[in-house]
Amino acid sequence: MDRRLAPYQRKRDFAKTPEPAGQERSGGPGDARRFVVQRHRARRLHYDLRFEIDGVLVSWAVPKGPTLDPKVKRAAIHVEDHPIEYLDFEGVIPAKEYGGGDVIVWDMGTWEPHGTDDPAAAVAAGELHADVDGHKLHGRLVLVRSGRDRSDQDQWLLLHKNDDDAVEGWDPEDHPRSVLSGRTNDEVKADPQRMWRSDLPAAQASVPIGSAAGDPPGGCAAATGRDRVKAGDRARGGDLARAGDRAKGGDRPAEPAAAEGPGAAALDALDALGSGGTWEVFGRKLRLTNLDKVLFPARPGEEPVTKREFIRYAAQIALVVLPYLAGRPLNMHRFPGGAGTSGFWHKQLPDHAPAWVPRWQRPDADPGEATTYLVIDEAAALVWAANFGALEWHAWTARTDDPRRPTYALFDIDPGPATSWDDVLVLARLHRTALEHLGVRAQPKLTGQRGIQIWVPVSPGPGFDETRAWVEQVSRAIGATVPDLVSWDWDVRGRGGRARLDYTQNVKNKTLVAPYSPRPAAGAPVSAPIDWAELDDPELRSDSFTIRTVLDRLAQRGDPFRSVLPPGQDLPPVR
Repeated sequence: MDRRLAPYQRKRDFAKTPEPAGQERSGGPGDARRFVVQRHRARRLHYDLRFEIDGVLVSWAVPKGPTLDPKVKRAAIHVEDHPIEYLDFEGVIPAKEYGGGDVIVWDMGTWEPHGTDDPAAAVAAGELHADVDGHKLHGRLVLVRSGRDRSDQDQWLLLHKNDDDAVEGWDPEDHPRSVLSGRTNDEVKADPQRMWRSDLPAAQASVPIGSAAGDPPGGCAAATGRDRVKAGDRARGGDLARAGDRAKGGDRPAEPAAAEGPGAAALDALDALGSGGTWEVFGRKLRLTNLDKVLFPARPGEEPVTKREFIRYAAQIALVVLPYLAGRPLNMHRFPGGAGTSGFWHKQLPDHAPAWVPRWQRPDADPGEATTYLVIDEAAALVWAANFGALEWHAWTARTDDPRRPTYALFDIDPGPATSWDDVLVLARLHRTALEHLGVRAQPKLTGQRGIQIWVPVSPGPGFDETRAWVEQVSRAIGATVPDLVSWDWDVRGRGGRARLDYTQNVKNKTLVAPYSPRPAAGAPVSAPIDWAELDDPELRSDSFTIRTVLDRLAQRGDPFRSVLPPGQDLPPVR
C-alpha cells in the first residue's frame, strides 16, 4: 500500500466501488500539472478540488464549490490524497460505500503554483496559490488554512484573486455539466447498476457495481489519466455501453463493446408512428413529421434513406456523439428537401423550438448575426435537430463558456479535382508521421465525402490565432515534402487540381463536420473516425461508412475518437 494513498485506500472496498485503487505516480519531465474539480452528490452536494502534486491528487472538499467571484470566500476541508487515476473518474459510488453518490468531472485543466517551486511544502505551511487554466475556472485560486474543526479536520478558505479572470456573481451551479462527457449528475445517476472501469479494456470495462473484475490482460498497468480515454455515457434512459479505449494498430477488444441508444420499445414506437406523430425518447416528447420522406438517395443495390431511418440513427448515435457536441454552439446544415436538393446553413435557433431545447445566447453577436444557438447538451436535442432537417452537425471548436479559445486544432485535407484517394492517404500518413514526431495526440476521421480531417485536443489557453499559426506551420512542413500534391493558392482555379491543407478552418465560428454526422449524399455516408493504422487498409474509402453500417462498426471496434476528449495538451514548437 502506497504511504500517501494509505488513508484513501483504507476507506474503500475496491471490490464494490468503481473508484481506482491507484498508486503514486511521477509525471514526466516538463509535464504540465493537472487539476480536476468533481461535482459530488454524496450525503450532501459538494465539489472536490484536486491538484496534482508529487504523484498524487491533493484534495479539498468545497461544500459550495469554487467560484470566479473575488468577493466570495468558500469553506474547504482538506481531505485525503487521491490517486492520479481519479482525474477522470466519473460515475456512481454505491450508496453504502465511503462517499456514496454520483460524481461528474465538473472541470479539469492545468495549473501552476504561484510564488513557490514546492507546492507540497506550501500546502504543509498552510497557504497555496494556484494559477488554474481549466474549461470553467481560470485565474488564481488561493487556499489558506484557517484551523481545525471538532473532528480534527483541517479547515481552509478558498478564494479567487481579483485578477483579469475574476467574474463577480459567478456561481458554479450555473454550469452543471461535465466537461468530460457533457452529462449532468442526474444523467450519470441514470444507471447506478453499471460502471465504467477505466483500467480495463473496452470490452470488459462496463461492469456491474460490485464486480471484482480482474487486471487488464497481460498484466498491463492502468493508464494514469493523462492518456486514458473515457468512452460513452448514460443519459435520459438511453443505454450506451462504453465504446473503446484509444485503439492502436490492430489491437482490438476480444469482446465487442455495444453502442445503443433508445431501447427496442422506443424504436418500435417510432416505426409505428406512420407518417408522423409524437415520439417519446430520452425522456422528451418530440413531434415528428414527414417520416416516410426520402432524405438520402439510394446507392446502387440499396434502398433510399427515409427521414424515419435518419431520426432513428440520430437517436442511436446521440449518446456516442454527445461528448463532442455538449457545451458547444451548433451550426446546422439543413436540407429540408433532402440531400438531393440545395441545403443552407441555419445558425439561429428558431422561436418555435421547444423550451427544453438547450441554447446559448451569443453575447458578442453583431447586427444581422445569429444571437441564439442550439447546444446539444442532451441526447433528445440532437433528435430534435434531425427532425428540423439538420442533415449535418457542425459544432464550434470552442465552448460556450469560453468562445474565444478553441479546444481543438484542426487539420483539413481538402482534395482538389486531380487529387486521387491514394494521394489523400499519402497526405494523411504524412500527418501521422509529423504528429508522432511532435509527440502530439491526434485522431483522424473520414469526411464522408473525399477528404480526411485530423483533430488535435488542445489545453485551455491559446486563442484561434495561435492554433491556426501552429497548424499552418505543421501543414506547410508537410506540404513541402510533396509539392506536386499540394497547392497553397486561395483560389480553387489556381490550384491546378491539387489538394489544399486548409489551416484556415481554425477561426471563430468556422467549423468542421462533427464525428458521426451524416453527409448529404447517396446512402447517407457519415464522417467516421478511424484508427491511424486504418490509413494502411487498402479497402478504406472516405465514404466507407453510412448510417446503416457505422453502428455495427462501433459495436465491434469501439470509438477511436475518444482520444480527442479532455484533457487537452500543449502544442509543441514545430521544429
